[in-house]
Amino acid sequence: MSNPEPTAPAEHQPPAGASTSSDWDGLAYVATSGWTVLRKDDKPAAEVFSTSYVATAPSSTRPVSFVFNGGPGAASAYLHVGAVGPRRVELPEDGSLPAMPPRLVHNAESWLAFTDLVFVDPVGTGFSRVIPGEAKEGDKPKDPADYFGVRKDLDAMCEFVASWLSDNDRWGSPVFVAGESYGGYRAGRLTRLLQEKGIALNGSILISPALDPGSLTMHFPGYGDYDVTPWIDILPTMAAAAAFHGRSRVFPPGTPVDEVQRAAEEFATGDYPTLLTRGAAMPAEERERVLQRFADLTGLDLDYVTRAEGRVRVDQFARELLRDEGKVIGRYDAAITTTDPFPDRDVFHGADPTLIGIGPAYTTAVNQLLRSVIGVETPREYNLLAMDVIMAWKNDEAGHYVERTHDAVDDFRFGMAMNPHVRAFITHGRYDLMTPYYSTDRLRNLMRLDPGVAERLTVMHFDGGHMFYSWKASREAFTAAIRDFMAEAVPATS
Repeated sequence: MSNPEPTAPAEHQPPAGASTSSDWDGLAYVATSGWTVLRKDDKPAAEVFSTSYVATAPSSTRPVSFVFNGGPGAASAYLHVGAVGPRRVELPEDGSLPAMPPRLVHNAESWLAFTDLVFVDPVGTGFSRVIPGEAKEGDKPKDPADYFGVRKDLDAMCEFVASWLSDNDRWGSPVFVAGESYGGYRAGRLTRLLQEKGIALNGSILISPALDPGSLTMHFPGYGDYDVTPWIDILPTMAAAAAFHGRSRVFPPGTPVDEVQRAAEEFATGDYPTLLTRGAAMPAEERERVLQRFADLTGLDLDYVTRAEGRVRVDQFARELLRDEGKVIGRYDAAITTTDPFPDRDVFHGADPTLIGIGPAYTTAVNQLLRSVIGVETPREYNLLAMDVIMAWKNDEAGHYVERTHDAVDDFRFGMAMNPHVRAFITHGRYDLMTPYYSTDRLRNLMRLDPGVAERLTVMHFDGGHMFYSWKASREAFTAAIRDFMAEAVPATS
């Protein structure tokens, strides 16, 4: 009697997805949610959850845009139900917190009008997870944090995009990537990496990007004492916030924000860096003059600014600007305020209204959309902002202990130069204290772009904060700008 041939272990199957047909302003489309398996050493390693919106009569040349958020550790819900998808969470026109529970409404500004959409939740966010599996004798147990690194994350995004194009027979479509915050960092680096992986890229859209994560030291106590550029980058946004709330001692109420920021930029790149670089070597009279100008532009008390020696962190500014009113401004949108629940304490212990405060609205809306509208059935919790991912994130590209996280600028410049047709769009909110617009403006001015490359790069800023699209007028203008951008980036024969 012969022994039966051994059978190969069954291939890992992700949870069942779901789909539904619908209509957006006369455009019929299919919404599909599901998981794509990523592989490591040719074995299933992770499941990436995504939701796609595809026109039901698609041309192979209709654009497809891959959209993700940042964190790292943030799911795509912010852009999905905040700005880009066919349905969005209803917010007041100024982007402030809505009454609960939030309503899911038709999104007249959806990008679905001119591109198919794929919203991607990186591993550990949304419904995406590492596949635990069973470790065999001698195997190294799987580390859930394997995907929580700079390069591994980028490779995972490239793998997902290629898999989606193959699974959906869309290799002939114009391809765009759009990312917000750390997702903007992703998009900047993917401008090069996707093309090196053989994926023909038409354009990259960087929304409130952290092009240089290492420059964000103005958010962390003690880390910016010896830096210069982070303080330069944040000052124009602080000046705009002070003017918005009527606290500027330079500009009267109603002064256009462009005028405020131009004056702040001039100071931030003129007298201010002299103070930051010379420190105690600066003559007292000159020092006092510069600190007074800083205080007048930012609306802060001169004594407070002097004690900080001109280096006021974002959390300090957010707490101090309206402290006499018992209010704190949002770090993600400095135009929004909240009540300080502990005004007697040295530091702010409340929730930032423009991230933590708005979180339940996005979480509720995306769960309603995925579970009730599209029909996803899963016991998994939707991780809107996964703190375990954020805390476990590592620089897995470093070869030496002194190496910091690579900025996205070199890969972005490389990708723009390697393809004479690829275009890029970079945008910020003018009241965003987390990833200030001037960081991008300053870096753009240092990129040494060839005129032909510079012509293919659009930089445009809107009123609002980190998620400026929560402001109705800014969302409308943003969508119109992206429509024009994509029309320019797609060949006329498509």
